Amino acid sequence: MVLLAQISDLHLDGTERATERATRVMDHLRALPTPVDALLVTGDIADHAAPEEYREAARILAAPFPVLSCPGNHDARAAYRTHLLGEPAADGPVNRLHLVNGTAVLMCDSSVPGRDEGRLDRETLAWLAATLAGLPAGTPALLAFHHPPVRLHHPLPDSYTLQGEPELAELLAEHPQVVALLTGHAHTAAASSFAGLPVIVGPAVTWTLRLPWEGEHPADREQPPGLAFHVLARDEPAGPHRLTTHFRAVLPTAR
Repeated sequence: MVLLAQISDLHLDGTERATERATRVMDHLRALPTPVDALLVTGDIADHAAPEEYREAARILAAPFPVLSCPGNHDARAAYRTHLLGEPAADGPVNRLHLVNGTAVLMCDSSVPGRDEGRLDRETLAWLAATLAGLPAGTPALLAFHHPPVRLHHPLPDSYTLQGEPELAELLAEHPQVVALLTGHAHTAAASSFAGLPVIVGPAVTWTLRLPWEGEHPADREQPPGLAFHVLARDEPAGPHRLTTHFRAVLPTAR
């Protein structure tokens, strides 16, 4: 069994509100009686892609468990690499493979510099194909990136979706070891499917999307930050891997 936590859309901008919400979630995760095997952070970590925002993110996200991240449309690759990952600045997509207790977690860059919509570009698709093909037989894989590849029936996230879905669907058909897709971007916890696989959209830390039937203004800033817990396990020793997801809201600690 693998236990993963997921947070998304921190939008750290130097304000006390953003800092408090992100810190609250990380304090909650660090205090769990049983630690997670890894934390996935699915993009829009910084709000303006400023160096100081990434330096703050590095401080807040420090944890006794692995923290795996990918960029979102509010992030900038060079600053993200330099000030969050501690790597030399570069403008190519930020794609990383992580092995977590026998599970391959592929953190993929769906950002398009200067744009709000997403795309897994040719370089990323080629990296995905080569990485998945190179995994040992029987290794389950999870793909995580920022933009959902499906409509969520709200005009705001549906205006800035992932482009190039046919290419992604073709790749997934060739690599059946992929169990699920984990995304963010929409600021609402949601579940759907794409190419026969589950799509789990993680909730946002900064604010929650108010759905059309809930009211007119999309940003509900009163809702608490959210997170997801993903459990990847087999029901039987030789059976297929199955992903189960639980969503949580993180309320302020009572004083």
